[in-house]
Amino acid sequence: MKRSILGVVAVLCVLLTTACAQTNESYQLSGKIGGLKDGTKLELIPGATHNEEEPVASAIVTNGKFEFFGKLEEPRLFHLKVADHFGSTSIMLENAKISLKAKAVFGVSNNRAFVDFSDVQVSGSNTNDLYKEKLAFKDKFDAQYEKYHKDHNVISAAIRNAKSKAVADSLRNTNDYKAYAQAEKAFFTDVEKTIHDAILANKDSWWGPLVMLESMSYFTDEQIPLYEQFSEAAKNSYYGQLVKKELFPERLVNKTVPEFTLDNREGKSFTSAELMKSKKYVLIDFWASWCGPCRREIPNLKHMYELYASKGLQIISISKDEDKKAWEKALDKENMAWPNLLNEKGVDDLYFVKTIPAIFLVDASTGKVLDDKLRGESLEKKLEELFR
Repeated sequence: MKRSILGVVAVLCVLLTTACAQTNESYQLSGKIGGLKDGTKLELIPGATHNEEEPVASAIVTNGKFEFFGKLEEPRLFHLKVADHFGSTSIMLENAKISLKAKAVFGVSNNRAFVDFSDVQVSGSNTNDLYKEKLAFKDKFDAQYEKYHKDHNVISAAIRNAKSKAVADSLRNTNDYKAYAQAEKAFFTDVEKTIHDAILANKDSWWGPLVMLESMSYFTDEQIPLYEQFSEAAKNSYYGQLVKKELFPERLVNKTVPEFTLDNREGKSFTSAELMKSKKYVLIDFWASWCGPCRREIPNLKHMYELYASKGLQIISISKDEDKKAWEKALDKENMAWPNLLNEKGVDDLYFVKTIPAIFLVDASTGKVLDDKLRGESLEKKLEELFR
């Protein structure tokens, strides 16, 4: 998890600071969650960010109940979770006396312990009621998604189970598949428009950036025009600043490439310095097994490596996979001939990686980053120019 909390301005009074909760400028979150044993540790983690955050407060379940005390400059979204478990429930906190009731069921999936929260009831936070109202549009997406897949399940299953590419291609020429493709396009078009409208409906306050953060998994340059429509108050708000930081991240171009030490699949450590030694140019590629665009970029990287490895090109692929087995399975399938390392030490933070694939072109002789936006044909042309 990241060690910083992206500028969280909340000053939290945890556990023993009960006096803090007795003023109009503080909050008290208390409640009872069925299924939690005494001694269970609960944590509050900042929400509405696209980063892994550290908990900012904790409480221990005692006599079946828990309490958090704190102070906020303005309402904030938090995730309430059980320590060392996946799964959480979201709540908008404000300086008020807030009560939460819920049920919790523990489980294990893919060797990960999780807690499923249900029947969540929050009272005392007007902002939490507004949050549910403003984000209610997201609830219909799951139902719409399930419906169009159910309506076209026969053709989609036939393509998934096709014995060859030729058979799959022939199925894609049928009217059934065309209807499926049209329904899928209509779904994503509706999702995009609904989210766009919801964001702009709140463009004059911090709700706009918050809805934007909660509705999109990541941002690209395509969201900049949307951000520019926010009022100055919205842009200068806490959540507005989070959006701005992600849309206009710090870049490493013309700066010295950050050094790192990471392990390969066998557990052997490599430093960036030794991998770049005696090379002319280096491509540092951040990817993941689950990232479709990343996997589609690999054939292009292989082609570049075949052309220029003997002339001084090095490629270093750094996977953001959390599931090591999934990463190893992808390595076996992709068969990449260059060093492949696992991002276990937050190296992606040093490179300000927000989305993947993220490819950094480095001049090994100077240690400077030449570019961080090259992919596909543009990358091919740049390397052709450099190795001419």
